[in-house]
Amino acid sequence: MLPFFTNPYPNELLYSAIARYHFYSGNLDCKDTLEELFGSRSVIPSVEIGSYFSVLAEKLGPQYSVESLLANHTIYPYYASFLSNNRQQEILKDVLEDGQSLYTRLGIVAGSICRKGGLYYCAECTKEDDAKYGEPYMHREHQLQGINYCPHHETPLEKYPIKSDSRIEYIRFEMKHLNLTAIYDIDPYKDIAVAIAKQAYQLLQLPLHELSREGIKSKYRSLLRERNLITASNRVRQKELYQAVQSHFPTVFLKQYESELNETVEYNWLKVLIRNSKRHAHPLRHLFLLHFLRQDIDSLKIFATDPGAFGTSPFPCLNKAASHYRQLIIQDVDVTRDFKTKNMIGTFTCSCGFIYARKHTTPIFKIGRIKAFGEVWLRKLNELANENLSIRAMARELGVDSKTIKRNLEGNFESKQHEDSKTDDAQLAQYKQDLLEGMKKFPSLSRTQLRGKFQKQYMYVYRHGNAWIAENLPIIQQKQKPTKSVDWAKRDQQYVKQIKSLHHQLLIEEKPIRITRSIIGKRLAILANLERHLDKLPLTLQLLQEIAESVQDFQLRRCYKLIDEFLENNEPIFLWQVQRVAAIKSYHFHEIKPLLESYIEMKRGVKKDERTTS
Repeated sequence: MLPFFTNPYPNELLYSAIARYHFYSGNLDCKDTLEELFGSRSVIPSVEIGSYFSVLAEKLGPQYSVESLLANHTIYPYYASFLSNNRQQEILKDVLEDGQSLYTRLGIVAGSICRKGGLYYCAECTKEDDAKYGEPYMHREHQLQGINYCPHHETPLEKYPIKSDSRIEYIRFEMKHLNLTAIYDIDPYKDIAVAIAKQAYQLLQLPLHELSREGIKSKYRSLLRERNLITASNRVRQKELYQAVQSHFPTVFLKQYESELNETVEYNWLKVLIRNSKRHAHPLRHLFLLHFLRQDIDSLKIFATDPGAFGTSPFPCLNKAASHYRQLIIQDVDVTRDFKTKNMIGTFTCSCGFIYARKHTTPIFKIGRIKAFGEVWLRKLNELANENLSIRAMARELGVDSKTIKRNLEGNFESKQHEDSKTDDAQLAQYKQDLLEGMKKFPSLSRTQLRGKFQKQYMYVYRHGNAWIAENLPIIQQKQKPTKSVDWAKRDQQYVKQIKSLHHQLLIEEKPIRITRSIIGKRLAILANLERHLDKLPLTLQLLQEIAESVQDFQLRRCYKLIDEFLENNEPIFLWQVQRVAAIKSYHFHEIKPLLESYIEMKRGVKKDERTTS
């Protein structure tokens, strides 16, 4: 444990705290400071995050932990909320040691925009820090990519004029180099930029991993559904969304922040944000989408995930004639869209035969329209008719209007009071005989089927001789519940193991093969289940979403493999050669070229570090 350490100030970068420690310790060589803090002289200082946190936390003492350093004194929370749960755990492991894969996992290597060269400060924050602490320090909210304003004072950030000539050096802010009387140019997009800066600061204040990519995506869909940007088939209205975002942000503003939108590009950042894709989207662009949706980080935390247009099942049966009235027993909803109003319509079908529909904006216990009443409702209607109730009384009892009662009830109503019609014994006997002869002629028919063929006879006998029907007609067949023949949970776990094993084999194939749901299903002979029953295999679905490759993902993997081979053999890397060997068309290669250049730069840096360490 160190005898002393310059404890970080609120929201101070760990890099800044170490720079102050180096200054106050009196060390002349930064490598001495590295050895004292990290137990190694070859650690490369990192402004944004860093590495070897396990060693550093142990040196600093029990008041610090890896998680507290990462959450409170790095820019990691700016990215963390938009990473998957698995990726978050991987990064926690990365920072414990050398952090070699850290920036690749964060997406900084492949998805950086608005990169900042150097260190930044706010003049007003600097004045307050000097007055309160006697010295300035680096605020992490001022170093975020794409953030050009201070979220506290709403003033433009200034670049610190001193640069480091060495990778192994810590820069400490000094008042004599800071410009505290700057005059700022007029920015027509200041309001948007400041709002984005404030949201970025909120991200930094979140407890570590309170949000994740999975939850964020579902919340986005819920917000889009509120704006009628989700179709009845649960797809995003890409064109309408694109036009709405384009109208919300000035084109010049998006261009200034390297976030122009091109609807024809399959992987423009807006599509990446709302699709279940493994592709990385920069946090700044998430903040753009939240600004368009008129949400902030605090409201997003409490916003519910997407329950679907009509919420989650089960749904209530609203048949007032049934014993299960208002009970949640309907498991599925059929969603369509109204042709005229474009509202989503849900149709709910109960086992009692009652079918009703309602709009997605209608309360759950209110009927929009009844599509079918069913036998239970009709039976109750005839029972009420035999009790000499008025039409209005029956309508109140069954939850419909008087006209519906008249349409569905056989009989004559000459006044509001229902009058019993006289039974014609000869007619009744004839109809009973018709039903008996029908049973002999069609012995295989069920009671429901027989009723369909002899509807007039059946209804007359039912109203005037219900007991006879029960004694003479076929017994009502009870629907048997389907037996559960497949243990889908067990099968889900088996598929996950098989797919992981196959995924590893596909990755090491000499000739790269694009990893898709189809190729996995065919190789494992489970394609039918992956196409028809994936909703019963949640673990399998999640794994497939994580490992399935888009065309561009596959192109990048082929190119990365070639680049790695060139580096291992110490051969010069020519991108035209990579394109030719990987067999990628020029149009597509132009799109991935910046990513390849960043990858080459990153790999060369890693290789150089390895040589320095050895």
